[in-house]
Amino acid sequence: MDPVTQGALGAIFAQLPQTKETRVKEKMVTATWLGCAAGMAPDLDVFIQSPTDPLLFLEFHRHFTHSLIFIPIGAAIVALVLYRLVQHKLNLREAYFASLLGYATHGLLDACTTYGTQLFWPFSDERIAWNNVSVVDPMVTLPLLALVILAAKLKRPIFTMAGIGWVFAYLLFGVFQMQRAESVATELALGRGHEPQRLTLKASFANLIVWKSIYEHDDTYYVDGIRVAGGSTHCQGTKIAKLKVSRDLPFLQPDSQQNRDVERFRWFSDDYLAPWGTNGVTDIRYSLVPNQVEPMWGITLDPTAPSDAYVEWWSNRDARAASLGKFAALLRGEGCKPLS
Repeated sequence: MDPVTQGALGAIFAQLPQTKETRVKEKMVTATWLGCAAGMAPDLDVFIQSPTDPLLFLEFHRHFTHSLIFIPIGAAIVALVLYRLVQHKLNLREAYFASLLGYATHGLLDACTTYGTQLFWPFSDERIAWNNVSVVDPMVTLPLLALVILAAKLKRPIFTMAGIGWVFAYLLFGVFQMQRAESVATELALGRGHEPQRLTLKASFANLIVWKSIYEHDDTYYVDGIRVAGGSTHCQGTKIAKLKVSRDLPFLQPDSQQNRDVERFRWFSDDYLAPWGTNGVTDIRYSLVPNQVEPMWGITLDPTAPSDAYVEWWSNRDARAASLGKFAALLRGEGCKPLS
C-alpha cells in the first residue's frame, strides 16, 4: 500500500508495548516514529533498478525485503541505523522491538492488495495477493493516521487499540465485499454461458464499493465492474484477447532477452497479459475505470532488436478527466444494473 498507510500501521503496532505503565508511556512518541520508519522501510527496494534492464524493479519490488523470513533482519537494520536518534528514550532492545513490530506489518498489509508480495521468499517466488483492499484507500488510512497521532499525543492506549481494531475491521470488510462481488461475477459469467477458467476480483481505486472483475474464458479475458453497496449490480464491461505469443508476437525468438522479458512480465502480472498497440503487452489487472481495459503499464517489443536487447517499459498514469468522470459515475451506480 501507499507509504502513509504503511508508516501509520507500523507506528501504531510499535505503540503496543508502550501502553501499560506511566514510565513506559513516556517512550510512546519515540516508539511511534521508529515504528513508522520501520513500517515504510521495506519499500526501499524501489531503489533496486537498472538503467539497462527496465523490468528489474518489477522483480525486486515486494521481494526479499517484504518476505516473512526477512522481518527480523530488516528490523535489526532499521534499529541499528536509527538507534543514535532514539537512545535518549529507548535502549537497544526496546528500539529493536519497536522496529520489529513496525517492520512486520508491511509485507502482510501489501499482500492484502492485488500487486503481489513474495511473503515466502526464498522458499517460493509466488506473489501473494489477497485482493481485499486497494493499493490506496483513504478510508483505511485517514482514521488510522488520526488514531496514531492521538495515541502518541495523549498517551492513551485506547486510541492505539482503536486504530488496530479499525484496520482489522476494514480489511475483513474488504474480504466480505470481495466475496459478494465474486458471487455476482460468477453468476454474470454463467449467465453468458461461460465457465470461467479463473476469476479475479480487484478493489478499484480508493474504495470497497466498485470492484474490477476479470475472468478468462476461451482465451479471452472478460472485464466488468461489480458494484456492491446496498444491493449488488454489475457494470457492463468489455473483453480482450489473451496474449498468444505465436500470434501476437510472431517475430519473438525463444532464446532472446525479449522473450525472457515477456515471461518475467507474465510472472509479475499473474499471467493476466493481453496484446496492446503495436508489438505491446499489457497487464490488464489495472485500469482507472474498473469495467474498462485502459492499461496503466506494459511493455513494448522491437522486432528488429538484437537478441540481447531488453523490452521497453511504459506506464500511463495520466488520470484524464473523462476517465475520472466515468469512475465517479460507477461509484454512484450509474450504468450499473442487477443481474436479470
